[in-house]
Amino acid sequence: MANEATTPDDGKTGWWVYRGTGEYNDDNRLSPRVIAGLKPGDTPPWRRFDPEANRRRGAEFIPEPHEIERVNAALLLRRPLLVTGRPGTGKTSLTYAVAHELGLEPVLRWSITSRTTLKDGLYHYDAIARLQDIPQTGEQKGERPPIGDYIKLGPLGTAFLGKKHEETYYPRVLLIDEIDKSDIDLPNDLLHVFEEGEFEIPELKRQKESRFEIEPWDGGAKVEIREGKVQCRAFPIIVMTSNGEREFPPAFLRRCLQLEMRPPARGKLQRIVEARLGPAGAHDAKIADLLGRFLADRDDKKKDLATDQFLNAVFLILHDIDPLQGVRPLEDKDALIEALWKSLSEER
Repeated sequence: MANEATTPDDGKTGWWVYRGTGEYNDDNRLSPRVIAGLKPGDTPPWRRFDPEANRRRGAEFIPEPHEIERVNAALLLRRPLLVTGRPGTGKTSLTYAVAHELGLEPVLRWSITSRTTLKDGLYHYDAIARLQDIPQTGEQKGERPPIGDYIKLGPLGTAFLGKKHEETYYPRVLLIDEIDKSDIDLPNDLLHVFEEGEFEIPELKRQKESRFEIEPWDGGAKVEIREGKVQCRAFPIIVMTSNGEREFPPAFLRRCLQLEMRPPARGKLQRIVEARLGPAGAHDAKIADLLGRFLADRDDKKKDLATDQFLNAVFLILHDIDPLQGVRPLEDKDALIEALWKSLSEER
């Protein structure tokens, strides 16, 4: 029997795909509600995962003049750019925008955790796999396979190789994401590599051979490494993002250009909506009301809100779902909007 409490009876819940009725489709058939409500083309642009989505992410980013200036200074000085700001201010999107406009896609992305070490960014040697692949029979019994087949460069190591155009090497774009989550030693370890512009792979230095073919981080043709040393061909365009959760050593900060990204104002939010979702048309008035509520919550009530939280609410409006009106008349009409706009720094 259908659950009467969740069965649409007032026209307000017609957009629900899951209704909590417990009904089951025989023969494992796809529910008609899935076909009608979860069409791939209706996916929010920021929740699509393909090369085209990354291209659009860069193309649709709207930078501020001071952000453009700081990026250009970092490019000319060959210095890493340390971008700080609250979540959702566009720190990561800025990286994709630079790569897109300069024709340096794809971006090499290195996501940092508390367990990340410098070696994770430079290379990985799978010694266990090499040991397992030692021939057990035949003429080559007991011989270890070529070590180069078991070493893969990391995102930073690959970025040092550059991007070859004709006979010249140009920089790759490297995103070091959320570096403030790193172990305390990683910033200084990175600083040494940035300053020297090279690093060694000890496992190769110990070999008799002097030339090795190594796989880069993002696949493709193998690259030649000589004498176990990776030399920077063109200093990468490095963008390091931080949510401001920790302080960095002065020596590290001195060798970076710093950029703080601020939450977008009303005019920029309107441009972001149009760039990401297109003209609002008949929904202009509702989106204007939504924008006023969002800015009041973010700026007046000091709630820590991100731009994509606003975009989530706008996406619902464009699908004729008004989060400001609630889901059902007998429920708190602010319940859905409060769920969408939960403060990012609010304690449980």
